[in-house]
Amino acid sequence: MEKVLVSACLLGRRVRYDGGAKSLASDILTRWQSEGRVVSVCPEVEAGLPTPRAAAEIIGGDGAGVLSDSARVVDSQGEHLSEAFVRGAYLALQRCRQHGIKVAVLTEHSPSCGSTDIYDGSFSGNRRPGVGVTTALLRQEGVRVYGQHDIAEADRILRAL
Repeated sequence: MEKVLVSACLLGRRVRYDGGAKSLASDILTRWQSEGRVVSVCPEVEAGLPTPRAAAEIIGGDGAGVLSDSARVVDSQGEHLSEAFVRGAYLALQRCRQHGIKVAVLTEHSPSCGSTDIYDGSFSGNRRPGVGVTTALLRQEGVRVYGQHDIAEADRILRAL
């Protein structure tokens, strides 16, 4: 049975920067859970960042840029967090390899998990096209990453595997 990597906050775990969750109400997710397919991940918490924590955004690019050291992750207090975000991405990749995961559903807009757009680095609530650090690494390694709004497409791909 194919497993699927899912952001812990989408599963109701209070791991987000603000100490909250972003629970996803989805029949697909419920089915995956009942089938035992779901493998949970929060790259930021697994890298050792606390909950709650200051909001973080990517400056100078997106997650691919953070991986190549041409962009950086900074929190709203000015602390550089790129190292922790890269460490969390590699921990998520390790989990994918451990379970043979080829599909992930991660939280959109996150500097770790965003799959189509992320916040623009100004801490003003504006978003721009780009991907988070974990998404960039997983895609480089062949994992298909979708945001929570594209869970039906992720399910279609998962069923085809």
